[in-house]
Amino acid sequence: MKNNKIYKCIIIGSGPAGYTAAIYTSRANLNPILFTGIEPGGQLMKTSKIENYPGFNKSIDGFLLMEQFKQQAIKFKTVIKNECIINIKINYKKSIYHKLYTNTKKEYLTKAVIIATGSSPKYLNIKQEQELIGKGISTCATCDGFFFKNETIAIVGGGDTALEESMYLSKLCKNIYIIVRKPYLKASKIMQNRILDKNKFKNVKIIFNTKITRIFNNKNKLTHIETLNIKNNKQKTLHIQGLFLAIGSIPNTQIFKKKIKTDKQGYIITQKNSLTNIPGIFAAGDVQDSKYKQAITSAGSGCIAALDLEKYLLSI
Repeated sequence: MKNNKIYKCIIIGSGPAGYTAAIYTSRANLNPILFTGIEPGGQLMKTSKIENYPGFNKSIDGFLLMEQFKQQAIKFKTVIKNECIINIKINYKKSIYHKLYTNTKKEYLTKAVIIATGSSPKYLNIKQEQELIGKGISTCATCDGFFFKNETIAIVGGGDTALEESMYLSKLCKNIYIIVRKPYLKASKIMQNRILDKNKFKNVKIIFNTKITRIFNNKNKLTHIETLNIKNNKQKTLHIQGLFLAIGSIPNTQIFKKKIKTDKQGYIITQKNSLTNIPGIFAAGDVQDSKYKQAITSAGSGCIAALDLEKYLLSI
């Protein structure tokens, strides 16, 4: 269904970046529409305890935090639609509107867009894995590491991220197993040299040629995992309290590929803070941040995108 109205601002995504952008653009009287996408609230909806977001003395449930974001955006008259943008037709000339198409076959015209679709972590796709996200299984050491203080945990992955998280967690956890599917580490040499320094990381053990085959829990709490050595077919049980997945993430940029510049991993490339290579299209949050991936950095980039968008509209 065609809609001839031309909006000043449309926001795609409903995580910290999207809702923060909505709050700022609403307060600037830009009357934004926010499309929640297939996962309203983003990855934080699967996090049961958040302790590192400023302003909360006690931990807050991810669902409740995102609900507060949402209600604040609504307070300032953001229009929220529980729909997905499935296609975008870009006009490469400044001051001309872009066309967005939803899963409900509606067309929207807008002068400016903020893409805040986030990224999705890669999972092992093992039975009971999804049920234990936020209950023993995590994709973010800096977010959840504190909950495993003085406990035994395992990290899956052999790249820089896995080793960085191991180093961070080694200061908190009693013992750490790094489970690597390949017979070698993919991480940079400097990172490998650091983690192999037993004087600094005595509590870290690397297990090569290994994959996780089963995950066990008791009363919705991770108890142990079963591993298989790919080389000799030997099984092993590891009793752990936490499992961290550091096998990468996939930016949610499928509909923007070949239309907006991305890096090799698919993250949107931004210049001058939040501006993409297309006039009037901005990106914020994990969709353009492959490094930090924190709720607070996403919220901050949502603010930046909103301010950049407001300035852009004044220039056309």
